[in-house]
Formats: sequence, C-alpha cells, structure tokens
Amino acid sequence: MSFGQGEPSWGPGGTQTPDWAALADESAARKRRKRWLLLGGGVLATAAIGAIVATVVISANKNDSPTGSGKNASELPAPSDLPSETAEPEPSFSSVAPPPPPNPKDYISDAKKDRAPITVDAFFPGKKLTMGDRVYAKGATQQTKNCAATTKGALGSVLVNNGCGQVIRATYSRDGVAVTVGLAVFPTEAQAKKAARQASGSVATLSGSGVPAFCPAGSVCRRTANSYGRYAYFAISGFTNGKSVTTADKNVYTTGNDLTNFTFRQIHRRGELQASVAATAPAA
Repeated sequence: MSFGQGEPSWGPGGTQTPDWAALADESAARKRRKRWLLLGGGVLATAAIGAIVATVVISANKNDSPTGSGKNASELPAPSDLPSETAEPEPSFSSVAPPPPPNPKDYISDAKKDRAPITVDAFFPGKKLTMGDRVYAKGATQQTKNCAATTKGALGSVLVNNGCGQVIRATYSRDGVAVTVGLAVFPTEAQAKKAARQASGSVATLSGSGVPAFCPAGSVCRRTANSYGRYAYFAISGFTNGKSVTTADKNVYTTGNDLTNFTFRQIHRRGELQASVAATAPAA
C-alpha cells in the first residue's frame, strides 16, 4: 500500500508507530519554504514601492521646471508683468538738511542775543558752593553799573574804556582763605577779550556776611583775569588774616581756581539755556 503526499510515513516493519524523525524533517522543510516565500514577497513589495516613489518624484520635478505644465520658456510672463515683492511705499528723504543746533557761545557773545536777566543769583546762586570735596561759604555780593568803583588800580579805567556796562561781585571763603570774583559785562565778546588782555590792578575785595576784610594794602594776593563770551571775570584771593600769599600756598591757588572755574561754567550754562530755548521755540 502506498501513501499519498502529505500522509504520515510509517517506520519499517509495517507497525503503526510513526517515523517521528521523518515527520520532524518534513515539518522543518515546510517552515523554511514558507519563510522564503514571505521574504521574497517583502522584497518585491519594497521594490514596487520604490518604483512608485521614484515616479512621483520625477513627475513633481517636471511640474516644477521653468516651463511649468508643458509650457515653453517663451510663454512665461515678462519680468515687468510679475508682481513686485512688496507693496509698501519706499521711504522718502528731504533734500533739505536740518539746521545745526544753536551754539551756546553765540548767546553769551553779543548783547543782541544774550537777553536773559543778569542778576547775582543767575551767576552766584545759593548760600554755599561745593567743588569736589571742598565747600565754600558764600559771603557778601554786589551788583552795580559803576564799573570803576569795583576795582583797584588801573583796572577801573580799562573796564570803562572798553564799554563795561555793569559788574557783579561775590565773595567766598574756606579755612581762612577768601576770594572775590568780579564779573564785568560788555556789549560784545571782542570788548571783553580786550579788557581781560589789558587788565592791570585788580578787582576790589568785598568783605562782610561772615568774611572779614582781606588782602590789605601792602600784602601780596593772587590776582587773575579771564574772559568768555561778552563777560570778563577777575579774581583776587588771599588770607583773611592779612598774610601775604606765596607760591607755596596751594590752598589759596585752589580756592581761586575753584571760583574762576565755577564762574566760567555759569557763563557757559547761561548760553546753553538760551540756546535750548531757541532750539525748541516754534518757527516764526
């Protein structure tokens, strides 16, 4: 009796005991065939998908080509027909340059522009002056149109001959040293410069308000003369005990320099304030 394909194979001797070894070999062979079939099908599927993707990419590249949808390059719109990249208006600039800002010195160099009030407090405000770590007490002040009366020696005639309109004096003191500053006002910068250059003699000291008389006749005191704009300013510095000043007395030099530097700054600030008002004023 023969056995059909797929039927169990029996061992020798015609017994009914299955040949387990043969059955195991046959089962393993079937599993191997099935696995190879699955692997083969996967490879074919992958290849098919790759071909589809490649076809899509090629088609997309064709549609993105310069001729687009089968058109020739000559059928494309001219560059002038294309829309611009932006619809925003281009910025425009005025061809007229803005005027330069006012120069502060212009406003303290000529009486026609220097119209702010001239007062003691405008130049020497408050009751004390602080310069760095040095504090000076403010003493007596004076404002007069009699320019010659505020001077000693030849300075009076120098001021008058150059057109001095008025003089403001202020005295400050610290640690036994005092200084009087005399601020002379002229119509123009040229007149103030000339008065400072011709200066001889000195401004007279101004005592009072806590400051005793200083720089008596016969003593040596430090004298300076400067100008800025239409203002000339003169200073005399010395000891309140009447002692003469020498070049070794640095505190006297420091006191005089502090007060003349402060006076210069006050004149410049006056110009800045007037220039600022002119810059913000509406056009006529």
